[in-house]
Amino acid sequence: MRELQLREAKAGLSAVVDQAVQGNASVITRRGKPAAVVLGYEEWRRLSRVPSLGRLLVSLPLEDESLLERDATPLRDADL
Repeated sequence: MRELQLREAKAGLSAVVDQAVQGNASVITRRGKPAAVVLGYEEWRRLSRVPSLGRLLVSLPLEDESLLERDATPLRDADL
């Protein structure tokens, strides 16, 4: 991934976009620190479709027998 200063990215925006479309993302820096990433639309779509952990867990085909039994041991007293 190449790194560009903001002024370089502005001056060559068309080239930055062309590189992103070809699969070569660019990091745009401002005052020497990463500020943004330019990547192709298809790559962005692929990354944005990653499901959350919650959705993955909900979609698991679990049966009641698949679940672990909860430990019913009473909790110990805490001296605070």
